[in-house]
Amino acid sequence: MVDRLANSEANMRRINLVENCFGTAGQPLAIPGRVLIGEGVLTKLCRKKPKARQFFLFNDILVYGNIVIQKKKYNKQHIIPLENVTIDSMQDEGELRNGWLIKTPTKSFAVYAATATEKSEWMSHINKCVYDLISKSGKTPNSEHAAVWIPDSEATICMRCQKVKFTPVSRRHHCRKCGFVICGPCSEKKFLLPSQSSKPVRVCDFCYDVLSVGELTASQPGSSDLFCQSPKSTNNLSDDDDDDDDSSD
Repeated sequence: MVDRLANSEANMRRINLVENCFGTAGQPLAIPGRVLIGEGVLTKLCRKKPKARQFFLFNDILVYGNIVIQKKKYNKQHIIPLENVTIDSMQDEGELRNGWLIKTPTKSFAVYAATATEKSEWMSHINKCVYDLISKSGKTPNSEHAAVWIPDSEATICMRCQKVKFTPVSRRHHCRKCGFVICGPCSEKKFLLPSQSSKPVRVCDFCYDVLSVGELTASQPGSSDLFCQSPKSTNNLSDDDDDDDDSSD
């Protein structure tokens, strides 16, 4: 069915409408063979609070953005290649229900649908697209994923030292390796995580020590060059920026 729709006028019109909603700030989405599978509003768990985001599922990418005017205007476009995606269902907890994790080497996060049926349909379609892509390319499914950031509200004190209490002066930060909410003194070091950034990023002291040991091991004769390879991504988040909230981490 996807192959049949790939070059249809209806599919091209739908993709052009999505492009127009993102305006000139968004990247072009219409390429040969790309099909818009579905779209809808999902609640994305951001670092400060859950927020509604517009998602578009294509046969090869997942696109989402902030809702400015529903069905008319979106901004802060994010494009995720589906061949790098793994999804895991989440159990219902409190008011957050019908959720699942979207995990990639660059960024991982939780989203929630309005109903269990909607969740099932989203997960089924995403899994089908990922399976078809990997089957055609012959690639091995990705096993490396960025940590899911723990929301600010889940931590009143540093999750590493268990001593520093967060206040307007003592700010929260996030370790890019484990996703823990940590204090400044516990996150003064940076480490190069090529799948997330071309520059060293903030990590907690614990993860820094673990990564440093791995780097030393990898540098020994006969070891792989896991920590010495060239950066894979140009999607850089500065150390104190969150891509959705545009605020400190």
